[in-house]
Amino acid sequence: MTASARAPRYRGIFPVVPTTFTETGELDLDSQKRCLDFMIDAGVDGLCILANFSEQFSLSDDEREVLTRTCLEHVAGRVPVIVTTTHYGTSVCAARSRRAQDMGAAMVMVMPPYHGATFRVPEAQIFEFYARVSDAIGIPIMVQDAPASGTVLSAPFLARMAQEIEHLAYFKIEVPGAASKLRELIRLGGDAIEGPWDGEEAITLLADLDAGATGAMTGGGFPDGIRPILEAHRQGDMDQAFALYQRWLPLINHENRQGGILTAKALMKEGGVIACEAGRHPFPAMHPEVRRGLIDIAKRLDPLVLRWGK
Repeated sequence: MTASARAPRYRGIFPVVPTTFTETGELDLDSQKRCLDFMIDAGVDGLCILANFSEQFSLSDDEREVLTRTCLEHVAGRVPVIVTTTHYGTSVCAARSRRAQDMGAAMVMVMPPYHGATFRVPEAQIFEFYARVSDAIGIPIMVQDAPASGTVLSAPFLARMAQEIEHLAYFKIEVPGAASKLRELIRLGGDAIEGPWDGEEAITLLADLDAGATGAMTGGGFPDGIRPILEAHRQGDMDQAFALYQRWLPLINHENRQGGILTAKALMKEGGVIACEAGRHPFPAMHPEVRRGLIDIAKRLDPLVLRWGK
């Protein structure tokens, strides 16, 4: 069967895997492997590595290679893995994507080309950028439509790319008004929109599911809490989906609005999954009171992350 919006290759919860460091800032590959094992045990449908919530912007090219190979070899096909290969340069992004595919990636996630606060690219070049990446690989491409790029990607433009670029089929929408954009994207793109997905730590998850999202790329700390929301919604039990979302929303909100990138690592450190929760310098540590509030909320919900390593 040809993959389509009605029969997507990938759906469900694909959380972002945090990158684990030592106290002095080196990669901690032992903790990284434990992180992967925990997330799989927590019931993910797949994983995403090297995303912004993985602090990809603080990694060297050599470290990216080490992490990609380590993660894919350790996961060993237990779940599909999306590898983020974002880069401003078309040829660099295409080469990264090909290497990820060769190492076993199920999909690549790519932001539109941008640099800093002001360097942006017109639509014609963005289209060619994704087309060339598609030509280099044989696995799906997910467009990450996020404010971090500072690039406006209209629903008509995204739909046209899906219809005209062979492997471009998944869309992580995490801009303001995500649900409305998802609806318009699905309406315009039809079956070419194989994977309309939610992002931004699930802060708009229920609205996005109502709009037609079939996947969610969340933070990595509590997939066991978020997956049942998706399952209830998929089964048409809207009351249960609402009740579950209402239950987990304080923790979702704390990650999205307070703890940010370090949330998953703080939860994993608290539960004995990883050895160190620090981001890589110069990323600031989480404020102790923000962390205290995070753990307090989490303990009320009893996610697997607080028990897995103990």
